[in-house]
Amino acid sequence: MYKIFRFEKILFFVCLCFITTASSKENRLLTEYSPFLSRAYYNFNLGYVSYKFSDTYFNRGYFSNGRKKNRFSGRFLLGYKLSNSFALQFGVMRPAFWYEVKNVNGEVNKKSVWINLWSLSLKKNLQLSNRLGIYGELGIGNLTRVGFKFYEEVAYPDAHYATLVGGIGLQYKLSKKWDLLLNAMYLPESSKHNQPYVLQSTIGLQYNLKQIPRVEARNYRAANYFFPKRLIQIGYGSDGIGFFTNRFFSMNAKVGKVENFGLPIFWHGKSEAKNTLSVMYQKTAFRTEKLFSLDWGVSITGFQTVATNQNVLAVSIFPVLRFYLLRQKTFDFYVNYSIIGPAYLTKKDIDGLSTGPRITYQDFMGIGAFLGEKRAYNFDIKIMHYSNGNIFTDNAGVAIPLTFTVGKTF
Repeated sequence: MYKIFRFEKILFFVCLCFITTASSKENRLLTEYSPFLSRAYYNFNLGYVSYKFSDTYFNRGYFSNGRKKNRFSGRFLLGYKLSNSFALQFGVMRPAFWYEVKNVNGEVNKKSVWINLWSLSLKKNLQLSNRLGIYGELGIGNLTRVGFKFYEEVAYPDAHYATLVGGIGLQYKLSKKWDLLLNAMYLPESSKHNQPYVLQSTIGLQYNLKQIPRVEARNYRAANYFFPKRLIQIGYGSDGIGFFTNRFFSMNAKVGKVENFGLPIFWHGKSEAKNTLSVMYQKTAFRTEKLFSLDWGVSITGFQTVATNQNVLAVSIFPVLRFYLLRQKTFDFYVNYSIIGPAYLTKKDIDGLSTGPRITYQDFMGIGAFLGEKRAYNFDIKIMHYSNGNIFTDNAGVAIPLTFTVGKTF
């Protein structure tokens, strides 16, 4: 297949479209959804995954004396309604924990096999009643499998290929905005890549974005709460503070004798940055009356790695979810979260690790405040991460330590 049609480039382009069209310019209030967002939805699904992994898939000469299949899995999708019955969906699926084998070739050890799927599919709905519908899904997926080695010899090889994605489900309308989902998704076996079929059965919820009536949107705008129209920030980070925050929020921290301590809501990385300097520009695309805004932004980040002093420059466009937790007379306090921001790195395989190609994604999360009576100034603390979300088998990831930023609204 020609490189221009490689699935990872399609995923990169889709992310870019979701972000830029969400903030398209038109004559509307910021308290109204853009035409794109007014037809969008997202859903999250949790449930059971079945895959027929066994020793027969290993290379000849390798066997195990135990295995753990870790059946719990999740799938997250962003959708856009092309019509009342057709939708385009983009999302990711993976087990909560990787498939694990024990005691390879009779020795005391543990090895794991990673499975990850990014998909782009069409969904067709058929209403059976006012509340109940049935749907089918058909599309293409980018399946990535990271195998394992035994004494530096490949016992189960990596795989990275395009696969068909099929699914069926029931959708029940709980309210104007929320739907209950029962799903089944199927990925066929690939003998060429020595990969068994995958069958996932889940239950989930779908949130449908509905256009806000213009009268209500005007009332939201009239409420006396600050939201920045535009924000520019300059930030600096150093590994002198350490990476405990990164490890804690990726559930990789160690406290005393307790390992894997923390919350699994972010990512760390095998490559770590020493010094970091970043410039970010953000603009509000949508806001509610008081508590939430959806922003988009662009950034240039330069960092030097801890292990080899390698200098890397990253350029990204990204979405930002901002939640205002406390509003006072002289400041507004918030938390923010940004994921899957398409990014370009000037280096690949950073620190000699298999971090993957230059096209990747930027993620960050942090806390901050807008200061002063007119909220003209901003202070922000965040951690950042670069990786390709297991689109490629090479995905060691890069961790950016706590970065302190100052900003100006205008």
